[in-house]
Amino acid sequence: MKARTARRHVREGLRSLKRNGWMTFASVSAVAVTLMLVGVFLTVILNVNHIGTTLEKDVEVRVLVDLTANKEQQATLKEDIKKLDHVTTVRFSSKDQELNNLIKSMGEDGKAFKLFEQQNPLNDTYIVKTDSPEQIAPVAKKIEGLKYIDEVIYGKKQVQKLFNAVSVGRNIGLVLIFGLLFTAMFLISNTIKITIMARRREIEIMRLVGATNNFIRWPFLLEGLLLGVLGSVIPIVLLLTGYKVIYNMLMPKLAGTMFTLLPFSPFVYQLSAILIGIGAIIGMWGSVMSIRKFLRK
Repeated sequence: MKARTARRHVREGLRSLKRNGWMTFASVSAVAVTLMLVGVFLTVILNVNHIGTTLEKDVEVRVLVDLTANKEQQATLKEDIKKLDHVTTVRFSSKDQELNNLIKSMGEDGKAFKLFEQQNPLNDTYIVKTDSPEQIAPVAKKIEGLKYIDEVIYGKKQVQKLFNAVSVGRNIGLVLIFGLLFTAMFLISNTIKITIMARRREIEIMRLVGATNNFIRWPFLLEGLLLGVLGSVIPIVLLLTGYKVIYNMLMPKLAGTMFTLLPFSPFVYQLSAILIGIGAIIGMWGSVMSIRKFLRK
């Protein structure tokens, strides 16, 4: 009698597998849609963070040397600046170089400044870098107290706004990513749970023939892994294609500016690995959490 019942369950289980093909499709689709959102947000947030970091590194203190200072006094000023805490580099830019930079930055309008090449009114300048962006303001204040200085320029308000914007952007990005990952785990877990519930006959058959919990768990664990990996393929292809188009379109326009996107390679490969890893982990986690209910019976 038990053997007949088992055979009947096997036949019903096979029919159930065919009927539940759409469940597998639903699971893969849930993984794909969720990972697509995660991938898009990761791409945007990582690029924003990259731009913010680049801008932070480019923040500098420009020390305009007093026009009356001689070479010896300029050298003394340079040494005094180097001695300050958190100062990493002090680069000299002559007034002629400053005028050339001004002319280049103004484009066609800069030609008008060539009249000043004979009598250059600009100052010799020291360009100071610090070991961290947060030290720009404190170092600038210390430099203001030194001798042979005409003016210290570092964009006090702009620098503070930049640091605040980058900090807020990073915090919001982290919250969004964790929120999306939690949502992904919830959606995928529930989708897989529905799939497993539709296949509870298979679990009953396995238990009838004496299968252990680990023996029953492993096929579903591997299935969750496969669903997660398959679900990550579509978002990866779309993100790779989309990022390449956007990168090739924007980078020529951003050339010469402080705004740069993350290089296509290795960023896209790192992003692909992250999405595959997330898909695999969430798929296995969803399977384990879903089947646990049936194994307790």
